[in-house]
Amino acid sequence: MAQQGMSIQLVGQYGGQPVYIIDPTTEHVQGRDALSMNINAAKAVAKLVRSTLGPKGMDKMLVNILGDIVLTNDGATILKEMEIEHPTAKMIVEVAKTQEEIAGDGTTSAVVLAGSLMDKAAELIEKGLHPIVIYKGYNLAAQKAIEILENFAIKVDKNDRNILKKIAETSITGKAPDFSGSHLAKICVDAVLAIEENGKYNIDEKIVIRKEAGGKITDTELIPGIYINKYRLHPDTPAKVENAKIALLDMPIEFAKTNTKSKIQLGSIEEMFAFRDQEMVDFHKMLDKIIATGANVVFSSKNIDDNAVHYFKKHNIYTCRRLKDEDMTVISLSTGAKLVRNMKEITADDLGYAELVEQESEYEEKTLIKGFKKSNTVTIIVKGGSEHVTDNIERVFDDALHVVKSVLEDKAIVPGGGASEMLVAEELRSYASTIGGREQLAILAFAEAMEEIPKTIAENAGLDKINMVSQLRAESKKNKNSGINVYSGKIEDMMEINVIDPLRVKTQAIKSAAEVSAMILRIDDMLKAQEKDMPDVKPEHNIHNYNMG
Repeated sequence: MAQQGMSIQLVGQYGGQPVYIIDPTTEHVQGRDALSMNINAAKAVAKLVRSTLGPKGMDKMLVNILGDIVLTNDGATILKEMEIEHPTAKMIVEVAKTQEEIAGDGTTSAVVLAGSLMDKAAELIEKGLHPIVIYKGYNLAAQKAIEILENFAIKVDKNDRNILKKIAETSITGKAPDFSGSHLAKICVDAVLAIEENGKYNIDEKIVIRKEAGGKITDTELIPGIYINKYRLHPDTPAKVENAKIALLDMPIEFAKTNTKSKIQLGSIEEMFAFRDQEMVDFHKMLDKIIATGANVVFSSKNIDDNAVHYFKKHNIYTCRRLKDEDMTVISLSTGAKLVRNMKEITADDLGYAELVEQESEYEEKTLIKGFKKSNTVTIIVKGGSEHVTDNIERVFDDALHVVKSVLEDKAIVPGGGASEMLVAEELRSYASTIGGREQLAILAFAEAMEEIPKTIAENAGLDKINMVSQLRAESKKNKNSGINVYSGKIEDMMEINVIDPLRVKTQAIKSAAEVSAMILRIDDMLKAQEKDMPDVKPEHNIHNYNMG
């Protein structure tokens, strides 16, 4: 029961007064009330994203206090953008984050599964099962489910581009327009394979995504190298620099006044001009430090003033200014250039290398950098009719790229469309009969929770979920690859219609959902500190209220 505004626990008496060991204003919820509250919080989070699951899932519109809009059906993005306060609900949000980091996709499935496990747990508790018994049963079921999926998985060859493309298309379906799925999937596969290095795929560092509002989604393209939205500062410098030696400066290059105030007395106008000329000579000596390293390309994250631009022009140095921090980082990682923060300390060892730095068009604000010695960085230029479209396609790529990476690393896939979940559910029912004690009830509940995924997919497609799951259960016994085709409304072989998921997406969803369920079931006491109101301070007692009279 919840208690507020009273002592939570007492330890004896002192002088007839109670001794508090917990702040009396602390909110305290115990036993069944705590468990029920936490279960309801988990179910509420699952309900938030449930309607987005599947190829025909609905989108959510999220509007922040500034009026900025996010349109998406990506579970991780939805939960990240929402300001969720309840501590147990935050634990479910962490499930989505973990799923996103490890598998790249399946965030909504993981959250829906966690919510379903909590729902089934509530039913078992009402029947008299102890939470620890449910916790043990769920652990056994999760371990068995992962074992079932690993045995069921189909091994694939990393050189099979066709399978990789199907994997990417499955991830993209429902998140981008159908007409663009094949084109975007091909770009995903080409990009991931292009950055392969000793069997590793460093997607976050070696695949750069740039967004350009305007054009069609199918105009999206993959470019070898790096594109930055900057042009060279002087039109008379070469538009194309081969064997580029790149200096990265994290500092302004300006002919500016000193930071300290000082006075200089000059006797004549000639002395003033001489002083000004000497300042320019000193400034050029600083620029000569950069030129002496052999640099023929200079990129700065800060300003480069016109005096410096003209001086660099005399030495045919390609210059760009005010680069974004992410541009500076990716150029540094790809070319080997070091970020320099003191112009006087720059050396030839700080320079990076690229075979080509080029401004391809006089009319576009784009600089291409490509041909690296130790890197194979690529750029995906995302096109779309508006910023909302390009933002969404960027999120689509983030999921699909990681899905392809998962398959290349694990070399294992499973059929989608609810096929693998139904197989796990049927196998768990058989497994439950081999387990003695009440844990088998929790295992059976876990099996029912697994069926919530195909139910939700069918429901979101406007199909009769009870009828579809009944058909799927019957067909799955004949063909384990059977799943729900939401477009035809029939049960079909998922491998034949190319609905395929990475093994990692499914196993990680089960792990995450089972672990967070176990954590919630073990909580029987919840203490929450309340915000304390600051006491009112009268003006005469305010130490900042000085009497200036």
